[in-house]
Amino acid sequence: MTVTLLPRDADDRTIPAMRLRPGAAQTLAISTTSVRSTQFNAETRVIGVYATVPVFVRLGDNTVTATSSDHYIPADTYMDIAIGGGVPDQYGYAAFIRSSSDGTVYISEKF
Repeated sequence: MTVTLLPRDADDRTIPAMRLRPGAAQTLAISTTSVRSTQFNAETRVIGVYATVPVFVRLGDNTVTATSSDHYIPADTYMDIAIGGGVPDQYGYAAFIRSSSDGTVYISEKF
């Protein structure tokens, strides 16, 4: 039996498979200093995140900073994260910091 876990929105409803937003891929170099994405499109509902090293992530506004107390993403794991998509409390940015070694985070916006 195969189980597929879909991301959920702010109202805890599942979000069906999404399309990749053209021109909305980001690549971030991750190190000991928090790095922030560029602003997500207002219609983006989910971001896909893949990290080559273990990282911590925090979502927020244009001042968001990640720390080692934030959500952990293991290396070589692809994760979809709901960010809102048109709701008043949508997250506009993601910040990342490494867990143990420098690497790369890839972000894909989906709608």
